[in-house]
This record gives sequence, C-alpha cells and structure tokens, in this order.
Amino acid sequence: MTWYLLLIAVISVERVAELVVSKRNWVWSREHGGTEFGARHYPVMVVLHVGLLVGCVVEPVVLDRPFVPSLGWPMLVIVLAAQGLRWWCITTLGPQWNTRVIVIPDAPRVVGGPYRFVPHPNYVAVVIEGFALPLVHSAWIIALAFTALNAALLHIRIKVENDALASLT
Repeated sequence: MTWYLLLIAVISVERVAELVVSKRNWVWSREHGGTEFGARHYPVMVVLHVGLLVGCVVEPVVLDRPFVPSLGWPMLVIVLAAQGLRWWCITTLGPQWNTRVIVIPDAPRVVGGPYRFVPHPNYVAVVIEGFALPLVHSAWIIALAFTALNAALLHIRIKVENDALASLT
C-alpha cells in the first residue's frame, strides 16, 4: 500500500506542476489577447479531479482493497502511458496549453503531435488515467464514479472547447 500512496502523491505533485504551467500559459495567453470560454464549469472540474486523487487513497484504505497483481501492474503501465500522452499534449501545444479553455486570436490551430490522430488527446489521457489509476489498487468504486462524472463533464467541456476553437475561423 505504501508504494501506491507514493504513486498518488507523485501524481498529485504532477498535477501541481500542471497548474504551474497552466498559470504561466494563462499569463502568456492574456498578454496575447486570449479569451477564456466556459469558466463556469472549471471549478467542477477541479473538484472532480481532486476527488479522484482523494478517492484513490480513501477507497483502498477504508474498504481494505487489496493489490491484485494481475490487475494492478497493467493498470500502472496504462497510468504511466496516460502521463506520457498528457505531457506530449502539453509540449505540443506549448504556451497555448492550459487547464482552462483559452483561445488566442489569430493563433493557428495545432494539428501536430498527438493532435494529428485525435482532436482532444489530453482528454483521452484523462479518461484513461481516471479509470486506471484507482484500479492500480482495486478501487473500482472510484474508477466507475470518476468515469461516469468525468464523461458528463467532458461532454460539456468538449462542446465549449469546440465552440471556442470554431470562433477562430
């Protein structure tokens, strides 16, 4: 269990790093005339993602979930792959990447990196990680709950993002 708690701590630190990058990119975006879209759903997204990390700790501890190697190790590999995809997205978008939906006038739409394969690859990483991370330590309730709630949130978020991107043309 200790190594799993360490994994959740590392993922939490990674989220803080994302917020630092996002804040820096937010400042850059504002300096370049960026406009934010969909700000009302952002606090819900923050609560949901914090809830995922808390749930990943609480469920295995409170419900005494075991580590099942045949499930846990493959899920860990999937979590690590999701992190790789997430950072590929961040580096591909450069200063245009943000945890918020911000569009910069006259900025070209990014179509390289993972964006040449799917329109929203960062959300693919979020979906994969949100399901796999809890299952590393058999926390199936939080895996299902996050997946369902995240699907509802992404339905809103992707519409906001697509509408924001369409405003560029």
